[in-house]
Amino acid sequence: MKKVALLMIFLLMAVFTYATEPQSWIRVNQAGYLPSDIKVAVFISLSGNTKPDFELFEALTGKRIYTGTGKIVNASLWGMKNAYRMDFSKVNNPGGYYIVSNGVKSQNFRIAPDAYDGLSDFLLVYMRQQRCGDNPYTGVLCHQDDGYIVDHPTRTGEKIDVRGGWHDATDYLQYQTTSATAAYHLMFAWEQQKDKSVFKDLYDARGRKGSNGIPDILDEVKWGLDWLIRMNPEDKVMFNQIADDRDHAGFRLPQNDKVDYGWGAGTGRPVYFVTGERQGLKKHINRTTGVSSTAGKFASSFALGAEVFKNIDPEFSEIMRIKAEQAFAFAVERPGNTQTACVVSPYFYEEDTYVDDIELAAATFYNYGKDAAWRQKADYWGELEPVTPWMELGRGRHYQYYPFINLGHYYLATSEDNGIKEKYLAYMKQGLEDLKNRAADDPFVYGVPFLWCSNNLVSAAITQAHLYRKASGDSTYLEMEMALRDWLFGCNPWGTSMLVGYPEGGDYPDSPHSSYTKVKGDLTYGGLVDGPIYYDLFKTRAGGALTKKDSYALFNNGKAVYHDDMGDYSSNEPTMDGTAGLSYYFASMENEGKEFQNAKMDVSSVVRDSQGAIIRVNPDKKVIYLIFSADSMFQGGSKILATLAKNKIKGSFFFTGNFFRLDSQKSIIHKIIKDGHYVGGHSDKHLLYAPWGNRSKSLLTKDSVANDLRLNYAEMAKFGIKHEDATWYLPPYEWYNTESVNIASALGITTMNYTPGTATPADYTAPSMKNYRSSQELIDKLFSFEKSDGLNGAFILIHPGVVDERSDKLYDRLGEIVIRLKRLGYSFERLF
Repeated sequence: MKKVALLMIFLLMAVFTYATEPQSWIRVNQAGYLPSDIKVAVFISLSGNTKPDFELFEALTGKRIYTGTGKIVNASLWGMKNAYRMDFSKVNNPGGYYIVSNGVKSQNFRIAPDAYDGLSDFLLVYMRQQRCGDNPYTGVLCHQDDGYIVDHPTRTGEKIDVRGGWHDATDYLQYQTTSATAAYHLMFAWEQQKDKSVFKDLYDARGRKGSNGIPDILDEVKWGLDWLIRMNPEDKVMFNQIADDRDHAGFRLPQNDKVDYGWGAGTGRPVYFVTGERQGLKKHINRTTGVSSTAGKFASSFALGAEVFKNIDPEFSEIMRIKAEQAFAFAVERPGNTQTACVVSPYFYEEDTYVDDIELAAATFYNYGKDAAWRQKADYWGELEPVTPWMELGRGRHYQYYPFINLGHYYLATSEDNGIKEKYLAYMKQGLEDLKNRAADDPFVYGVPFLWCSNNLVSAAITQAHLYRKASGDSTYLEMEMALRDWLFGCNPWGTSMLVGYPEGGDYPDSPHSSYTKVKGDLTYGGLVDGPIYYDLFKTRAGGALTKKDSYALFNNGKAVYHDDMGDYSSNEPTMDGTAGLSYYFASMENEGKEFQNAKMDVSSVVRDSQGAIIRVNPDKKVIYLIFSADSMFQGGSKILATLAKNKIKGSFFFTGNFFRLDSQKSIIHKIIKDGHYVGGHSDKHLLYAPWGNRSKSLLTKDSVANDLRLNYAEMAKFGIKHEDATWYLPPYEWYNTESVNIASALGITTMNYTPGTATPADYTAPSMKNYRSSQELIDKLFSFEKSDGLNGAFILIHPGVVDERSDKLYDRLGEIVIRLKRLGYSFERLF
């Protein structure tokens, strides 16, 4: 009887657990949507008792602003009973939102023109982490003995200096195949952006913090091109691989790589000569047929590099131009594909194609020289492969059809020859049509095959869709493009971003297959993980490698599986070429957002700090924004208002909920609003969000921060201030971290802060403090900073209330500061 009772209790507990676990989910793009996007969230459910109706609410106020009915799609593809695509594209106003359907609430997300700001540069964090030879992440040299030539008819065993380049992934192999492709993608991203201000200069050539006058993306390109030159030291002498699968010897940092390839532990790695014939040092032999895939990639990367560095480094540019022409001639002379080599197991990049590589090289020459002879060559090779095979066939072996996108088609699709243009637009369209047809009624409009590194294919698909739309003006595939982009940021069955570390505070891989994670407990920030994979492929590749319980088990019963598990190198390992492949698309998204800002918000550009807060706006204009904040003290308020009125200036005031609730301050708040100044939030209770000594940590939960902001804006509403008119927000203590910035962003609030170096925020200090600064000191520092760095678009903060101990009030000298700045040609505006 006791056993029966225990069994009944166990069954009841199991039923209760099942009943209380979520059975339905709403997936959104965690990065956010641009105002002009097709905006869709996806509802998936294990319950058959749901309806497609949904509601959209403002995240800050809880106000319902839109209702709709989702499109019913095929839930069974992902092991679900119901699925709906919920389109809210009619909502274009920037802000923070959430969706409710069938009693399920989505996470907060935003519609914002700056949703993708800085993302193309964020990818470079991972690229720098992957550097070989001199690694800026570890700060230690590695692989300094590379390497020893193998497979050469006369030079095998000879030492050759091929240091540099990028490690391919978590392993430390280096492939010309992926490195040349990555370098080309980075250069293509640079070349295709009319507004290149999206690319910042925060690191030097060695990848260390500190600007060097060259955008970081070009520093990274130069690092890659320097290595490619070493791998092609002379005409027809090419190497395409350093190390081999003997490298797969467990997690270790690059400087601790002690694999013995025959020259002693950690004392040198094999450098594979391009023979144009089948290769393999032992029993496993690849299927190489020629040199064209390698030579073609050398040619295209050198050709584009010659153009990119033409004005930056003419001598370097000329070296690459010569090498590009030599490599192209060699590619045509020895047609065929070059595959990578293996020793321990039949693991290699099975690239079977090469005509696309020759086409891209010729098309690159044509695009920048407009020589009809190069166009004819590109067209000849381009016609041999109208559609990238994986798009057409929906299948492929590991890297069989590589590169995953044929950028040569795009160059020809923008040709001045209308016949060529229409032909290649049709080729690009057919590839997209194939993907769309395979997507059919998939809830996520996903028609990409789940091969190993499926996210790289997604990157290729959205890039091709964007380029086709750009070249043709045809938006037929826009929904699919947006859906595949959203897939990378959490609008997928698992609800996770596929980009490590992004967005901060969101759901992203926190256990990537990485030595940095295993050995140091750190993440591969900016790295794009492999992505979901067919179950059978997972079982073959990494089926026994999982290290923990599958937290995504409920979602791994459909077309593919994904595991945020350090052991799963088939779905959760970041790759260097996949990461670089997103550069063009993310830069384009940022520029599209900037176009909206320019047209609707009179914002040409902004400058952000390391945490993501805006510290200057419109830095190309001699405009200054005076900002004032208060929590309880406001003794100088009336004097500040009088000074602003006298100088016909509008300022920007940021108040806490505490301040709004003070009866003694209500009349002056009303006056500030009546006089036309900006009034924004400064938190509700003036809480400290992050420790002073460790900004990466948070002192409050995400919900606590969000609630603090909601309460602040609720107090503002009592004064008739609408949240859409007060989206600029100054954090309490002017101290915050990336997480709190993103929490605010998801509520539709833009975090800003005073411009570092302006000195005036220290006006709160009192003589008894060690960091006390007199008003004269602060004024001197402000104008010294103006002389060295300028104040275009700067935020100058002055506190209207300070402790009585400080008799030397900086606000008493506001008029003097304003007059001096006006004489220097500055004007003043309020925030908008």
